[in-house]
Amino acid sequence: MTHLSAAPPADELDDRAGYDPAFLGPPVPVPLPTEPLPTVLLRYLHYSVLFRPDRRFAAVTALALDGARLFQVDRTDAWRLDPRLAAELQAGPPVYADNDLDRGHLVMRASATWGHTEEEARKAEADTFYFPNAAPQNKLFNQGRKLWAGLEHHVLDHAAAHDRKLVVLTGPVLDPADPPYRGIRIPLRFWKVVAFVQAGALAATGYLLDQTPLVDDLTAAFEDVPAGQVPPLGAFRTFQVPVADLAALTGLELGRLALADLLGAAATGTAPPPGGANTGWLRLSSLDGVVLTS
Repeated sequence: MTHLSAAPPADELDDRAGYDPAFLGPPVPVPLPTEPLPTVLLRYLHYSVLFRPDRRFAAVTALALDGARLFQVDRTDAWRLDPRLAAELQAGPPVYADNDLDRGHLVMRASATWGHTEEEARKAEADTFYFPNAAPQNKLFNQGRKLWAGLEHHVLDHAAAHDRKLVVLTGPVLDPADPPYRGIRIPLRFWKVVAFVQAGALAATGYLLDQTPLVDDLTAAFEDVPAGQVPPLGAFRTFQVPVADLAALTGLELGRLALADLLGAAATGTAPPPGGANTGWLRLSSLDGVVLTS
């Protein structure tokens, strides 16, 4: 059962080096917003969070994943506020109380559990349970092994099977039109870019999950949601998309990765309509269609 744990002293995180932009060899920096926006860089073990205090969520998480050094460790399941941020700046326990919204990991716990020793892997696993690494997600896609959750495990299994180093960038699409809920605006879309070295060169693939409900007025649909009921999230759809389109949607600098995109599709500049399709957007109905080569 998920529970809360007391936050450690702020200086307990002082030794965290965070994500290494040189992890792959070719540099992959934490992508920054292309517009001037408030951000705070938070370093944990093996990953970093570029945090947006104005939205109380991560703009992006950046994880270094070493498939040759993975350990299987017990699940901590003790969520904590990050003591380096004021509690009111974090989307913490009140967002998830008395409803079925999951605290969805942005950096998946099993992807961070690597190291030179099992102790290091355990420490890295515990570090994934800070609230800046969480975003509210429909439990159907957060807990299921199909599509989005399955994609995360597919990436992890790929790294483990090939003893491969990967960089995984993940975040919510922080759209100003996201509907209000309990003092936040709840993200309706999530994105992921996986970067790696292929044939001696940087390569990347991009993905988007859309859980936008099919309603005319999102704001009205989220207002006054009774306790114990979830906001009206829609049936989620997962796409493999041009990295350049993710850059446009998120407002993050992903130009280097867009040039390395293995999908080989031109940026479309727009998302497909719900249930529809768009040139360059590959809707995934199974993991068989994922373009991620070994």
